[in-house]
Amino acid sequence: MKRRDLLSYLSQQGCRFVREGKEHSIWENPVTNRCTSVPRHREIPNFTVAHICKYLGIPVPF
Repeated sequence: MKRRDLLSYLSQQGCRFVREGKEHSIWENPVTNRCTSVPRHREIPNFTVAHICKYLGIPVPF
């Protein structure tokens, strides 16, 4: 999945951007109060997208 598509999806699901790290962006879900990192690659593998979504407590987009 393209990174920009994932970030757009996270925003649509109510997650918000917290800060930029050295190699990752930090996003949080205010509903579940969980934070996770999103790697800064153009293409993010589907298993990584699934792990990010499951950890944040949102549905997997595929």
